[in-house]
Amino acid sequence: MSRYATQSLARLVTEVRRLPGVGIKLAERIALHILEGSESRAQSLAEAILAVKEKVVLCGECFNYSEDSLCSICRDEGRNREQICVVEQARDVHLFEAAGGYQGLYHVLHGVLAPLDGVGPDQLRLDHLMKRVEGGNVAEVVLATSPTTEGEATALYIQKRLKPTGVKISRIAYGLPVGSDLEYADQVTLSRSLTGRREMES
Repeated sequence: MSRYATQSLARLVTEVRRLPGVGIKLAERIALHILEGSESRAQSLAEAILAVKEKVVLCGECFNYSEDSLCSICRDEGRNREQICVVEQARDVHLFEAAGGYQGLYHVLHGVLAPLDGVGPDQLRLDHLMKRVEGGNVAEVVLATSPTTEGEATALYIQKRLKPTGVKISRIAYGLPVGSDLEYADQVTLSRSLTGRREMES
């Protein structure tokens, strides 16, 4: 017998629990909050979820999230177009933007090299990064993958691919323990990591 009064409530709890970091108790709290709130708020939430799935696409240049063919950062003529900061996920772009201090462009990999999980270079949009660099306008590529085993391996692989182009290749400095994730870094640490980046040596 279900612990919930209705099947629809049980279904909502199940769906909410699929979200990352949400356990059973938090899922129940969220589901009950939605149930006990107004119908208009529930409708607004549902519409926001559907709108994100229907309208958000990947930027054709950097692969950040966008509602247009190019994201707002790539469209911004005030950005330093000679710098590209390579990050693992779109959320990392938001982290660096919130930290402030960086005025270049980005390239979102949407993952890291993980051969055991079937993630190789072809899944990380590295060919497009090479085309951007080989276009001739890029002076520096900043590798901002996390200091995990996979993140370091990805940075080293990209460095090897980029070296023949002659572009300056930098690695962000970390005030983070090795093995930690960018997602959990504070804004000051992220800002300083870009400021204190170092050129990668072969």
